[in-house]
Amino acid sequence: MIFAAAAAVTGEKLGVGESFVDALLGYLVVFIGLALLMAVIVIVGRIMVSRTKKPAAAEPAAPAAPAPEVKKELAPGSAGEVKLYDTDPADAAMIMAIVADKLGKPLNELRFISIKEVK
Repeated sequence: MIFAAAAAVTGEKLGVGESFVDALLGYLVVFIGLALLMAVIVIVGRIMVSRTKKPAAAEPAAPAAPAPEVKKELAPGSAGEVKLYDTDPADAAMIMAIVADKLGKPLNELRFISIKEVK
Protein backbone atom coordinates (compact mmCIF):
# COMPACT_ATOMS: atom_id res chain seq x y z
CA MET A 1 0.00 0.00 0.00
CA ILE A 2 2.82 2.35 0.89
CA PHE A 3 4.61 1.39 -2.31
CA ALA A 4 1.54 2.12 -4.39
CA ALA A 5 1.04 5.53 -2.79
CA ALA A 6 4.70 6.43 -3.26
CA ALA A 7 4.64 5.24 -6.86
CA ALA A 8 1.48 7.23 -7.57
CA VAL A 9 3.08 10.40 -6.24
CA THR A 10 6.33 9.99 -8.11
CA GLY A 11 4.73 8.63 -11.28
CA GLU A 12 6.75 5.39 -11.25
CA LYS A 13 5.24 2.04 -12.24
CA LEU A 14 5.17 -0.77 -9.69
CA GLY A 15 7.19 -3.88 -10.29
CA VAL A 16 5.83 -7.41 -10.05
CA GLY A 17 7.23 -7.94 -6.56
CA GLU A 18 5.84 -4.69 -5.20
CA SER A 19 2.43 -5.42 -6.74
CA PHE A 20 2.48 -8.87 -5.13
CA VAL A 21 3.31 -7.41 -1.71
CA ASP A 22 0.53 -4.80 -2.04
CA ALA A 23 -2.01 -7.45 -3.04
CA LEU A 24 -0.89 -9.75 -0.23
CA LEU A 25 -1.21 -6.99 2.36
CA GLY A 26 -4.66 -6.09 1.05
CA TYR A 27 -5.86 -9.70 1.26
CA LEU A 28 -4.35 -10.01 4.74
CA VAL A 29 -6.20 -6.93 5.99
CA VAL A 30 -9.51 -8.20 4.58
CA PHE A 31 -9.15 -11.69 6.07
CA ILE A 32 -8.13 -10.34 9.48
CA GLY A 33 -11.19 -8.07 9.41
CA LEU A 34 -13.45 -11.00 8.51
CA ALA A 35 -11.95 -13.17 11.27
CA LEU A 36 -12.51 -10.41 13.84
CA LEU A 37 -16.09 -9.94 12.67
CA MET A 38 -16.71 -13.69 12.92
CA ALA A 39 -15.26 -13.74 16.46
CA VAL A 40 -17.53 -10.87 17.52
CA ILE A 41 -20.60 -12.64 16.10
CA VAL A 42 -19.73 -15.91 17.87
CA ILE A 43 -19.14 -14.14 21.20
CA VAL A 44 -22.41 -12.19 20.97
CA GLY A 45 -24.25 -15.39 20.02
CA ARG A 46 -22.89 -17.24 23.05
CA ILE A 47 -23.85 -14.36 25.32
CA MET A 48 -27.41 -14.37 23.97
CA VAL A 49 -27.73 -18.16 24.36
CA SER A 50 -26.40 -18.05 27.92
CA ARG A 51 -28.92 -15.35 28.85
CA THR A 52 -31.83 -17.43 27.58
CA LYS A 53 -30.64 -20.59 29.40
CA LYS A 54 -30.22 -19.05 32.87
CA PRO A 55 -33.94 -18.49 33.69
CA ALA A 56 -34.85 -21.96 32.46
CA ALA A 57 -32.12 -23.58 34.59
CA ALA A 58 -33.29 -21.77 37.74
CA GLU A 59 -36.68 -23.51 37.70
CA PRO A 60 -36.68 -26.87 39.50
CA ALA A 61 -37.41 -29.74 37.19
CA ALA A 62 -40.33 -31.96 38.12
CA PRO A 63 -39.62 -35.70 38.17
CA ALA A 64 -40.77 -37.34 35.00
CA ALA A 65 -43.66 -39.73 35.49
CA PRO A 66 -43.72 -42.76 33.23
CA ALA A 67 -46.06 -42.11 30.35
CA PRO A 68 -48.96 -44.54 30.08
CA GLU A 69 -48.74 -46.68 27.01
CA VAL A 70 -51.27 -45.50 24.47
CA LYS A 71 -52.66 -48.00 22.05
CA LYS A 72 -53.17 -46.52 18.62
CA GLU A 73 -56.61 -47.00 17.28
CA LEU A 74 -56.87 -47.23 13.54
CA ALA A 75 -59.31 -45.05 11.68
CA PRO A 76 -62.53 -46.80 10.59
CA GLY A 77 -61.97 -48.59 7.32
CA SER A 78 -58.17 -48.37 7.42
CA ALA A 79 -56.04 -51.35 6.57
CA GLY A 80 -53.23 -50.94 9.11
CA GLU A 81 -50.01 -48.96 9.38
CA VAL A 82 -47.55 -48.17 6.60
CA LYS A 83 -43.80 -48.19 7.19
CA LEU A 84 -42.09 -45.24 5.50
CA TYR A 85 -38.43 -45.47 4.52
CA ASP A 86 -36.81 -42.14 3.47
CA THR A 87 -40.23 -40.84 2.44
CA ASP A 88 -42.14 -37.77 3.57
CA PRO A 89 -45.65 -38.62 4.92
CA ALA A 90 -47.22 -36.12 2.51
CA ASP A 91 -45.48 -37.81 -0.44
CA ALA A 92 -46.59 -41.23 0.82
CA ALA A 93 -50.21 -40.04 1.05
CA MET A 94 -49.99 -38.72 -2.51
CA ILE A 95 -48.57 -42.02 -3.78
CA MET A 96 -51.32 -44.02 -2.04
CA ALA A 97 -54.00 -41.74 -3.49
CA ILE A 98 -52.56 -42.08 -7.01
CA VAL A 99 -52.40 -45.88 -6.74
CA ALA A 100 -55.99 -46.04 -5.48
CA ASP A 101 -57.14 -43.79 -8.33
CA LYS A 102 -55.30 -45.81 -11.01
CA LEU A 103 -56.72 -49.09 -9.66
CA GLY A 104 -60.20 -47.61 -9.36
CA LYS A 105 -60.55 -48.87 -5.78
CA PRO A 106 -61.29 -46.96 -2.58
CA LEU A 107 -58.23 -46.25 -0.48
CA ASN A 108 -59.61 -48.13 2.53
CA GLU A 109 -59.72 -51.39 0.53
CA LEU A 110 -56.01 -51.29 -0.32
CA ARG A 111 -53.25 -52.50 2.02
CA PHE A 112 -49.92 -50.66 1.83
CA ILE A 113 -47.17 -52.37 3.81
CA SER A 114 -44.25 -50.01 3.19
CA ILE A 115 -43.20 -47.17 0.93
CA LYS A 116 -39.55 -46.59 0.15
CA GLU A 117 -38.00 -43.78 -1.88
CA VAL A 118 -35.76 -45.10 -4.63
CA LYS A 119 -32.71 -42.88 -5.06
